[in-house]
Amino acid sequence: MLRYVIRRLLLIIPTMFFVALITFTLAHATPGSPFDRNENKPLPQATIDRLNRYYGVDQPIPVQFVTYIGNLLRGDLGLSFTKGRPVADIIGQGIGTSAQLGVQALLLALAFSIPLGIISALKQNTAADYVSLMFATVGTTIPSFVIAIFLIYIFGVTLRFFPITGWGTWQNEVMPTVVLALGPGAFLTRITRASMLEAIKQDYVRTARGKGLSERVVVVGHVLKNALIPIATIIGPATAALITGSFVIESLFNVPGVGRLFVISIEQRDYPTIMSTTMLYAFLIMIANITVDILYGVLDPRIKVA
Repeated sequence: MLRYVIRRLLLIIPTMFFVALITFTLAHATPGSPFDRNENKPLPQATIDRLNRYYGVDQPIPVQFVTYIGNLLRGDLGLSFTKGRPVADIIGQGIGTSAQLGVQALLLALAFSIPLGIISALKQNTAADYVSLMFATVGTTIPSFVIAIFLIYIFGVTLRFFPITGWGTWQNEVMPTVVLALGPGAFLTRITRASMLEAIKQDYVRTARGKGLSERVVVVGHVLKNALIPIATIIGPATAALITGSFVIESLFNVPGVGRLFVISIEQRDYPTIMSTTMLYAFLIMIANITVDILYGVLDPRIKVA
């Protein structure tokens, strides 16, 4: 197990390199300079040239990439083009908010999706099953920004139960957390139901029931443990995605997290911030996948990692 984990961790290095290479190339593929984006009040060309030289944007792209990698290896994420501050400080301010929002959304999603999926499987073809399937279908087919706009209009504009934008109070956190949890929660409900139905049909479940074990012991001790394996596959990447922030949700509710920062950095062509947020997201996804593979062996000892 230890050798497997070490190999997977070492594999992160080349993967991160190619993520950096692709992101850097795409970010610089757009013609022009990051400092000439304001068409209403354009900067003098002399000022643009001076800024390009200061940030090294006037260098050939391969030279810029080598410089970026060198700085990255030293722990230097660069300066933000728009704020003139270290990118590490900017992301450090936003990651806490995104992590809080993501953890709240994940806990909410798990709190209702797994019980709902279990009940749906155990009560197949009943009213409870149909309600669960309807929720799962609606939650996975309707985009999150549509649900967000609907909640903003109903609970923010019409009823005025919750503030529309901002962060810092529990009232500000309710709608972003609910909207962010609906998509993963609906998908987890479907996965839980399907996994439970598949596990219930296995021979070891029939054997357990034939031994006279109670239905509760059969479900909790045999069915649920094996049904959690596919669920863990989804939870890992979903956790990383939620913690790094939802681009759309944070932008709609004006949440000062990494997701909103990423959207703003793209609009402003802030290369260092784009690179750092993308690398952060890729790193967390890879760590989540490694964690899921390790959990496989914990949930089912028959699965061996090598």
